[in-house]
Amino acid sequence: MTHVRETRPHFHFRPWNVARWLLWGSFALVLALAPVVWNSGLAHTLLSQIGIAIIVCLSYNVIFGQGGMLSFGHAVYSGLGAYLAIHTLNLVSAGAFALPVSLIPLVGGLAGLGFAALLGWVTTKKAGTTFAMITLGIGELVWSMSLMLPEFFGGEAGITGDRVVGKPVMGISYGPQVQVYYLIAVYCFVSTAAMFALTRTPLGRILNAVRDNPERVEFIGYSTQTVRYLAFMIAGFFAGIGGGLTALNFEIVTADVVGAARSGAYLLFVFLGGATFFFGPIIGGVLMVVALVLLSEWTKAWLLYLGLIFLFMVMYAPGGIASLLMMNLRVAAFGKLGRIAASYLALAGTAATVLLGVAAMIEMVYHRQLNAALGPELKFLGATLHTGHVESWFGAVFLVVVGVALFELTRRQFRREWDTIQQEIEQEIKRREAL
Repeated sequence: MTHVRETRPHFHFRPWNVARWLLWGSFALVLALAPVVWNSGLAHTLLSQIGIAIIVCLSYNVIFGQGGMLSFGHAVYSGLGAYLAIHTLNLVSAGAFALPVSLIPLVGGLAGLGFAALLGWVTTKKAGTTFAMITLGIGELVWSMSLMLPEFFGGEAGITGDRVVGKPVMGISYGPQVQVYYLIAVYCFVSTAAMFALTRTPLGRILNAVRDNPERVEFIGYSTQTVRYLAFMIAGFFAGIGGGLTALNFEIVTADVVGAARSGAYLLFVFLGGATFFFGPIIGGVLMVVALVLLSEWTKAWLLYLGLIFLFMVMYAPGGIASLLMMNLRVAAFGKLGRIAASYLALAGTAATVLLGVAAMIEMVYHRQLNAALGPELKFLGATLHTGHVESWFGAVFLVVVGVALFELTRRQFRREWDTIQQEIEQEIKRREAL
């Protein structure tokens, strides 16, 4: 007598990733409440620009951070997306084309996708330095065409439009800036989620492999050029969405949006934020708006400050701000962050002393060169500096020399404490693995 073993279906349920849900929920909550907390017109304008910058910086990181492709022409796809979006908006305003204003950014995305498909096939045939030079050449080509084809690019004046089209729907006319912000916030959240999902797909994983070891990817049967091309088109699509939102936000598009300066800004701030981490470009997008809008209003030497910050990050934190956060989160997870809190305060204080002295000298030099007609005195952080008196220069130099000396002593002490903590963490990890 044979016994037949009854088989029943087994169901396996994966537990919810509560931390991820909390993270994305917090991100959505911040986007929703930001204009309520900062409710001035200037704040709404800055928040709108930050949302756009986050989308474009994340799109750039698809090819740079995840694919290892250094591009000097990413503004081409966001800029051309902005141009197609503003032309579409004008057609809608003229009644020649029926499309809700809320979908105009998708037109920019499709334009970015189309141009990325057209130009990317040639661009992605090469990698490394050759790829970077090709993107630089394409960027300069498109920028020069913006002056040669005024019918499309509008010449130096650019193309203007009006985002208030037709009757308001549920009270939404996109006239007030806060309504435009919430449209940008929705696109920002959805685009961020979509690009994060890309990193979890087979395409995203093989894109990382192409970045790390393209020869091995070819050995296992994948075409590295095809992978780069697909990633390039995806990046162009999301860059175009950012460009379409830019067209709606400013209601004007000029040739600057496709220039090399804009492409360089994307590269600079993605690097500062941290290209090796997904949330790094989000930090970079925030820094980009703060630097280009606020810092440029505070001082005429803002580009010099930005260059010094970039130099400092390359020397001491090449992984960007995101890498610093992750390293300290690791230390905090093992309960050892409190041991170096005092060292962090000392580093911050000494670094602030150096920055104060350097900034005072920079502002005095700029004042002598650019504002000499206003007199030798200038206001700096509530203090009055006299560019013709030795005392002002001596005080600035004294702050720099003392600050650098104290910073170096503090840095060496911090380095010893940091190395000791890392050794303890490694020993703790080995102990846990042995259990």
